[in-house]
Amino acid sequence: MQITRLDWAVVALYFLFNLAVGLYYRSRARASVDEFFLSGRDVPWWLAGTSMVATTFAADTPLAVTGMVAVGGIAGNWLWWCFVASGMLTVFFYARLWRRSGVMTDIEFAEIRYAGKPAAFLRGFRALYLGIPINCIILGWVNKAMVDILTLVLNVTETQALGIVLGIMAITCFISALSGLWGVLVTDLFQFVIKMGMVIVLAVYAVRAVGGIDAMKEKLAHVGPVLSFVPDLNSAWMPLVAFLVYISLNWWATWYPGAEPGGGGYIAQRMLSARDEKHSLLATLWFNVAHYAVRPWPWILVALVSLILFPGLPKPETGYIRVMILVLPPSLRGLMIAAFAAAYMSTIATQLNWGASYLVSDFYRRFWKPDRSQQHYVMASRIATVFLMLVSVVVTANLESIAGAWKLLLVTGAGTGGVLLLRWYWWRINAWSEVSSMISAFVVSVTLQAGFGMNTDKPVDFAWLMIITVAITTVVWLAVTFLTRPEPQDVLVKFYRRTRPSATGWGPIAKLAPEVKPAGDGLANLLDWIGGCILIYGVLFGTGKLLLHETGPGLALLALGAAGMVIIYRDLSRRGWSAVVD
Repeated sequence: MQITRLDWAVVALYFLFNLAVGLYYRSRARASVDEFFLSGRDVPWWLAGTSMVATTFAADTPLAVTGMVAVGGIAGNWLWWCFVASGMLTVFFYARLWRRSGVMTDIEFAEIRYAGKPAAFLRGFRALYLGIPINCIILGWVNKAMVDILTLVLNVTETQALGIVLGIMAITCFISALSGLWGVLVTDLFQFVIKMGMVIVLAVYAVRAVGGIDAMKEKLAHVGPVLSFVPDLNSAWMPLVAFLVYISLNWWATWYPGAEPGGGGYIAQRMLSARDEKHSLLATLWFNVAHYAVRPWPWILVALVSLILFPGLPKPETGYIRVMILVLPPSLRGLMIAAFAAAYMSTIATQLNWGASYLVSDFYRRFWKPDRSQQHYVMASRIATVFLMLVSVVVTANLESIAGAWKLLLVTGAGTGGVLLLRWYWWRINAWSEVSSMISAFVVSVTLQAGFGMNTDKPVDFAWLMIITVAITTVVWLAVTFLTRPEPQDVLVKFYRRTRPSATGWGPIAKLAPEVKPAGDGLANLLDWIGGCILIYGVLFGTGKLLLHETGPGLALLALGAAGMVIIYRDLSRRGWSAVVD
């Protein structure tokens, strides 16, 4: 792709703006750890929610969607569309509880919900496990994806592309270390506008390049049922058993970075940084609507065009970049490069800030240096940010050899979702419940893969691995829960008073805290959850049908989505925000 001086000027202005934001917020970030990692817990919902959306829009996300479409058509996106139910569960059942907890990180939760050495072990282990290996492998994958993009866009060698990526990462690290979460949030907003605007522009040019929507549909008719929104349940890539596992089990039973059951990681960080419980709920609602219903179609349209213009690519994910190089006019190339840089930087900045919060708040401050000044911890946070960047560079350079380890690390999350969800709503869950679920999930998953040859890349194997792992893990952690003592009453009462979960699963503890008004909103939250799922799927599929010139079904589905929004609005209005957040 030919790049002019004007293009490079646009890219330079983009980086200068990001640096200016970092310099602007440096004084606030150094005030305290609370400011550095949670922006003083004063973030409005629209900024917190947009930051969540921007973070989950990495440089490789459009490429991943293109790969899904190449394998399974539009329906290939059910690999992530199935998490809608999990996201809406977080909105209406957990967002307010997270904000009430007042913790610095979601890992700190262990020591307000549990007691003693098991709680301390959970906090320390997860801080190091998620903060370094998991976080740096994610950073490595994002770096590798950006290298692949730059080798095509700039026509440079992989080594040269890696050097450019490391330079961008160094700038991102500097901004994140300088400005803390405020800088991350504001640059996320700016970056989201750029990258969404440009992927929409690219989708328009891509569709024009094949003669418009109708011509595109006609040409794709010879490819297969790629325009179907529902997978062919007899297909090899998603047979019936795999689809059923995705929509009935995977969304709540599996821990995965960015889609943790009940919220976690950087999603929890944004909820904890929100101004209050109302802003926490609205931020998470906006994130899920934008993430699932608003954002996917520009990527999907370009992916469909790539099947026409570049059929049979050995790496179908690269079809997105090849379409961009072919159809985008010279006047927009600089903005498109800036958009990819924005997608890359928004994810990197969040991963660095979030990972540093674990290392400093949940390990260094908790177990190593507990009585130092706020300025000391802010400096430690900046050092931790740089440390994570350096480790991720090493991971990027050795990524191919780490791929197998990455699969093994992720299986520790299979089957743990039940504990993560119920620990808020059932007093009998204890620290050993969570520890046993993690151990059981890991042992069962590794045994099935290493001992019985199950391969997670094969849909049927993945489905049965999930079913067996979740079943055995659930039996194990339930047995451990009833065979071990509950947490001390004083810890449970303090947690109940602090977070005020539904009294239904906290009966014996609720009696010890009669001054706490019992939460009786379970059925109302369930109704809102159903309404939220209807809203997202209605808008998602309705927009798709309209874009594909199927006006009748599109309007009907959008009306269904509007009905879901009405359900939520009427219920929250009926209850009133004072009741919703109490």
